[in-house]
Amino acid sequence: PEPGDLIEIFRPHYQHWALYLGDGYVINVTPVDEGPSVALSSAKAVVSGKARVRMQLLKEVVGSNTYHINNKYDAKYAPLPVKDIIQRAKRFIDQEVSYDVLGNNCEHFVTMLRYGEGISEQVDNTITALGIATVVLGAFSVMGLLWSRSRERK
Repeated sequence: PEPGDLIEIFRPHYQHWALYLGDGYVINVTPVDEGPSVALSSAKAVVSGKARVRMQLLKEVVGSNTYHINNKYDAKYAPLPVKDIIQRAKRFIDQEVSYDVLGNNCEHFVTMLRYGEGISEQVDNTITALGIATVVLGAFSVMGLLWSRSRERK
């Protein structure tokens, strides 16, 4: 990776995001009470609503998971100059920040550093899927109700 790159880490059931700083280090959000060398346990951050920004070795954050460089938003959003990205990131190291899985998660954090805007396609896709599932379940409920009423009339 190059400084300023977004790193997508594939954890079981979700992706964790970090921003590459250089020399093997990334910046990412972790639960507030988590030690600096332990991989993210996002459930703690979700429950507490708070996270700590840490500078850690990429290999420690990845652990036994896989990762890849994923600057997927570059086509839609212009990345800030690398110098600015790194400067912005370093100001957050060891700071406590609010954490909200839907509105302010690890992907929002690193995209805010790279683009100046917090983006999370992971959240957008989940919300869209939930919306579709709600509509489909609602349609089946209405169909079931109508079918039940038509049987009662007969």
